[in-house]
Amino acid sequence: MHRVARLLTGIWLLSGALAAQAPPEALQPVATMKELMLDMIHPASNSLLLAVNRGGPGDDKAWAEARRSAMTLAESGNLLIMRNRAATWVADARRLTDVGTAAYRAAAARDARALAALADRIDASCTMCHTEFRPTVFPPAR
Repeated sequence: MHRVARLLTGIWLLSGALAAQAPPEALQPVATMKELMLDMIHPASNSLLLAVNRGGPGDDKAWAEARRSAMTLAESGNLLIMRNRAATWVADARRLTDVGTAAYRAAAARDARALAALADRIDASCTMCHTEFRPTVFPPAR
């Protein structure tokens, strides 16, 4: 009986390992990189930074908008990683995901101070990536 139980446990563990190795379904991007930036990332970052510059979200609707914008930034980093696997690109996209996640947590907690403390990191995550990958937007200092 113990032998059968061990055999079944082994089969179950092996099937889990094989399933974990199965290739994921092919991703089918809908938007171009430009559309992601113009229609998702830029408006979300602007919304958060504007809320911070105005002293933080003031009512339920503004806090909900801050949460949505922060979540958009966090998940946008994941979308950007799917588009390009270069090490620098991934590091920049993860920076966006990390700060977006932190901003989401701050907005969910309605912590205006924590949200304000992230403003420079939000700006830096965009600037660092654009400096590297969009030199016409942020030309090198001379």
